[in-house]
Amino acid sequence: MGAAVEGRAVDKVAQRRSELAAAALETLAELGYARTGLRDIAARSEFSHGVLHYYFRDKVELITHCVREYKARCATRYDEAVATATTAEDLVAGFLREQTATLTGEPQMHRLWYDLRNQSMFEPAFRADVAGIDLLLERMVGRVVSRYAELSGTRPRISPTAFYAVLDGLFQQALLRQLAGDPEAAASLREAVQEVLPQLVH
Repeated sequence: MGAAVEGRAVDKVAQRRSELAAAALETLAELGYARTGLRDIAARSEFSHGVLHYYFRDKVELITHCVREYKARCATRYDEAVATATTAEDLVAGFLREQTATLTGEPQMHRLWYDLRNQSMFEPAFRADVAGIDLLLERMVGRVVSRYAELSGTRPRISPTAFYAVLDGLFQQALLRQLAGDPEAAASLREAVQEVLPQLVH
């Protein structure tokens, strides 16, 4: 009985931390790491500064929790396209549909991710989580390229790490254009990925 009660208490804390993280994400995405503190998040949400501080030691712990949860969801974004595609063309279409949708629909969230990835070079507390998230994203991209190679009767010609660096670089460039208000950002990303993908296999 004691173990069951303890388990429910742990689940309740985890649920509460997730709720707080979800409430904090919008503020973090708008203001960025350097300009956001627990008081800023409290002022823009229904939760008090005291409640935030009770569940998280500081903004580093809160921000890390936020990004970890968000990117864990993102790491499966293309799985349906990989699972349902029956031709290489189908896979590319599904991949690009999801990629451009998240570029235009969630640019602030991606901006926050790149902000924190840069901050991890200065803030040791972020490094393990950033490395873990990067690995999840690398594996996600690896699944796409491996399936693309399989469907097109080819083989990957570079490592999954290199795949990820190439496609992530293209996405980051498109994100900069999207945030600057360029209406052609998504179209340019589609063209670049369609040009690059065939070069990643042989």
